[in-house]
Amino acid sequence: MRALTISAHGGIERLELRDNLPVPEPAPGEVRIRVLAAALNHLDLFVLKGLPGATIAPPWIMGADAVGILDGTDDLVVVNPGLSDGTCEYCRRGEQSLCVRFRLLGEHAPGTIAEYIVVPERNVARIPRDTPIPEAAAFTLTTLTAWRMLVTRAQLRSDEQVLIQGIGGGVALSALQIAKQAGARVWVTSSSDEKLARTRELGADETINYSTTDVAKEIRARTGKRGVDVVVDSVGEATWQSSLGALGKFGRLVTCGATSGPTVTTDARKLFWNQWTILGSTMGNDAEFAAVAEELRNRRLLPPIDSVFDITQGREAFARLQSGAQFGKIVVTIPSDRAP
Repeated sequence: MRALTISAHGGIERLELRDNLPVPEPAPGEVRIRVLAAALNHLDLFVLKGLPGATIAPPWIMGADAVGILDGTDDLVVVNPGLSDGTCEYCRRGEQSLCVRFRLLGEHAPGTIAEYIVVPERNVARIPRDTPIPEAAAFTLTTLTAWRMLVTRAQLRSDEQVLIQGIGGGVALSALQIAKQAGARVWVTSSSDEKLARTRELGADETINYSTTDVAKEIRARTGKRGVDVVVDSVGEATWQSSLGALGKFGRLVTCGATSGPTVTTDARKLFWNQWTILGSTMGNDAEFAAVAEELRNRRLLPPIDSVFDITQGREAFARLQSGAQFGKIVVTIPSDRAP
C-alpha cells in the first residue's frame, strides 16, 4: 500500500512516499475505505513539525480528510476525522468532540493520505457518486469545524455581523460560506488584496487588509462605533487584540486555533463591561457531522479548491500549504488499480 508518511518530525524533507505498507484490516465496528483523495490542513504542518505531547509511530501516515469508496460496495463516502470512544460521559451526551479519549486522524491515529484507511463505521457518511472528488476530499474537517463554531457555539443569526480573521484558509472560507448562507453580514481580513478580491466574489460584504489598516478602528469607524456581533478567530496571538477591539457589546468571539501562537491576553474590565462571551470550539459532534454531510449531498458549502497534487507530489503539496499563498484547499489524489 502507498502512503505519504514521516518517520521523524521536522521539515518537508521528512515527508516520504512509501510503497510497501500493509493494507489495514478492519476490526468489528470498523470499515475499510479505498481513498480516492485527501486534503491538507494546517494540522498537517503542526504534525510534521511536532506537537507537544503528541507521539508518532514510524512510518506515520499523514492527513485527516478523505473521500473514497467503501470496501465491498460502490458507495462514495467522506470521513469524519474525529475519533471518539462512544462511551464516556460526553459521548453519552452526544458531544463526541469532547470525548476524554478524543483523537484525530493524522495526529493521534494514522492518517488518510494512503490507498486504504480503516475507521469506525460511524465516522463515514455516504454521498452521491457524482459529487466532485476534490471538493468532497476537502470538505469535512474545515466545514465541520466552522459549522460548530458559527451554528452551534456562536449561534449566529441572520441579522448579525461577523468578522472572520485571516481569510484564505479552509476554516475561514467555510465560515464565510456558512455565515452568508445564514444571511449574516460578513467582514473578512487578509494581508493579500488578491485574496480579499476573491472573497468578495464569494460574497464577503466588507474586506480589510490588516497589513495596511487597523482592523478594529476601521470596523468601529464603518459601523458607527458599534462593532460586530461575532468574531471567528483561528489565528491567535497576532489577531486577538484586533478581534476584541472589533467586537461589539454582548458580542461573541469563537476560536478553534492559534496558528500565530497560543498565548493571548484579555482586559477583564472590557470583558465584563461589554458582556462579551469567549467560546472555544473543536471539530464537531456526530449530529453536526450528519448536518454538514447533508449540506455536501445537496452541493452546498463546497470548499474552494486551490490546487490538486498527485500523491507522488506530496512534498510539493505541503510546500504550497506552508507558503501561505493558497486560497482554498489543497488536495492530494491517490490513484490506484491495485486490490487490497
